[in-house]
Amino acid sequence: SITGLYTVLVDGDDFNEPITDAARGILDGHIVLNRKLAQKNHYPAIDVLASISRCMSTIVTPEQRRAAGQLKNVLATYQDAEDLINIGAYRAGANPHIDYAISKYEQVNTFLKQETDEKVEFENIVEELEGIFNPDTTLE
Repeated sequence: SITGLYTVLVDGDDFNEPITDAARGILDGHIVLNRKLAQKNHYPAIDVLASISRCMSTIVTPEQRRAAGQLKNVLATYQDAEDLINIGAYRAGANPHIDYAISKYEQVNTFLKQETDEKVEFENIVEELEGIFNPDTTLE
């Protein structure tokens, strides 16, 4: 087994350029940093939707995988509807998935932020994530 951590600076944020595309194709995972998140003072500026781990399913519990999937669903749904939400064109009740994403969005963003000197135990992170997506309050 070979373990390595690599950084790839993507020229012009073009993730389809050959070197970046090749790296994404062979690595077990990648964490994508996003300038827009950094500009919003959102640190670490990890773009959860663009990041991936191919080995995650083998190292987490089904509950953790479910909660992580729901977090990604909330982010993706909110991102898809964000323009409508921001200009006031979206009306509550029109789509239960968007309503759910709106109800969880701030909680998810708070969860994804961390101060540079903040130290958090893995168990606490898992507990907080699973608390956000309690199975009793989750939209399937």
